[in-house]
Amino acid sequence: MKIGEIARQTGIGVETVRYYERRGLITQPPKPAHGGFRSYPPETVERINFIRQAQSLGFSLREIGELLALRTDPATNCADVRERALAKQRDVDGKIARLRNMQTALQILIDACPGRGAVRLCSIMKALEEPQSPDPSITEPRQGESG
Repeated sequence: MKIGEIARQTGIGVETVRYYERRGLITQPPKPAHGGFRSYPPETVERINFIRQAQSLGFSLREIGELLALRTDPATNCADVRERALAKQRDVDGKIARLRNMQTALQILIDACPGRGAVRLCSIMKALEEPQSPDPSITEPRQGESG
């Protein structure tokens, strides 16, 4: 299969296929000796579908690379994979807790705001200007992550 066919079958763009190659998540087939197009094996579609499904569950590309490596390691068993999924679940639970805290804090600000008057007197703006002790549940995204 050509790269365009892989992209169509998986619902991603050609540049995403190339990005996955650069990240080492899929193998770039060798260029034909006499010119022409690279030919991808059918397993590439399965691998990209695996990547996309893992992404939808919140796994980073680094974590997906680790999962793919586990898949090919004969010493790996289901417990290894399960531990990775449990770690991801704990990560998601932490993010949900931080979002709930943010939601509660926003609701308190919104409830306290009369919704009228000059912006310089706005209770929300005043609350945002006040120095606060840092909330340990609100962290900056790590390098390579989105928030």
